[in-house]
Amino acid sequence: MAAFLIVMPTMKTAAWEKRIRAAQPDIDLRVWPEVGDPEEIVFALTWRHPHGTFKRFPNLKCIASMGAGVDNILSDPDLPAGVPITRIVDSSLAQSMTEYVVMAVLNYCRNARFFRDREAEGVWKPVIPKLAANEKVGILGLGQLGSDAARKLQTLGFTVAGWRRSQQPMAGVETFCGLSQFQAFLAATRILVNMLPLTAETRNILNRDTFTHLPPGAYLVNVARGEHLVEEDLLEAIAAGQLSGACLDVFRTEPLSQEHPFWAHPGITVTPHIASLTNPAAVIPHIMENYRRVLAGREAAHKVDCDRGY
Repeated sequence: MAAFLIVMPTMKTAAWEKRIRAAQPDIDLRVWPEVGDPEEIVFALTWRHPHGTFKRFPNLKCIASMGAGVDNILSDPDLPAGVPITRIVDSSLAQSMTEYVVMAVLNYCRNARFFRDREAEGVWKPVIPKLAANEKVGILGLGQLGSDAARKLQTLGFTVAGWRRSQQPMAGVETFCGLSQFQAFLAATRILVNMLPLTAETRNILNRDTFTHLPPGAYLVNVARGEHLVEEDLLEAIAAGQLSGACLDVFRTEPLSQEHPFWAHPGITVTPHIASLTNPAAVIPHIMENYRRVLAGREAAHKVDCDRGY
């Protein structure tokens, strides 16, 4: 018997269960922690699994992330060796992420926070907006999500640059690669958008040194992972005027505690990790195709390079 296991301890799984069963009515579907016989589990769909979970399943043939990120999976020291890991690659994820990034960039340029505060005070005070042509957007990470955001921002008139691990040209986007070009990338970036995968190399990349190399008054948008950002360094950079503010959708600890200084900070916009939510209806077909591939002894699509971390 070949069983499909859902491991999503922080999420409600009913919608996932319904659509998986609709896609394959005869499936042996189990939901953690009710796993049944561990030897029957061959495929696991997961988000923020308890570390050590997967080593219990000797016949596991694929671990599928229900999102684009796989950092929680790869950080598990007890991952079973040789079991392929897959991630979601879907146009709906890119579209929703791009919508958020465009919103954050435009809110900054159009002074949305300032006007919201004036509205609450009942104060009429026009302020000239920043022009797209004068605000260079630098995107950290030009993968599927970052590239889509770059193209959409270009259509709005922004000059866009990107930084990535390896050289891969992109039409209309000045591309920087590697540590040797990191400071040059930052030097001309007025709005820094982080869309990097979380790896050992990128953890804490949004730090004091990075902020120092941005032009004074630059703005930060972080939609990747909370662990990319050194929170104390951000607060110091804003206090010193090196950064004018930030829009943050991801945090080191989620939910963000009521006492966290980000909530009340006049220069920081907080949203609850909603930039790009996985839609079961959109991604279940891809997941089920991989499940069928695994049962047929074929290679799964969208495999993660565990050495690179994405």
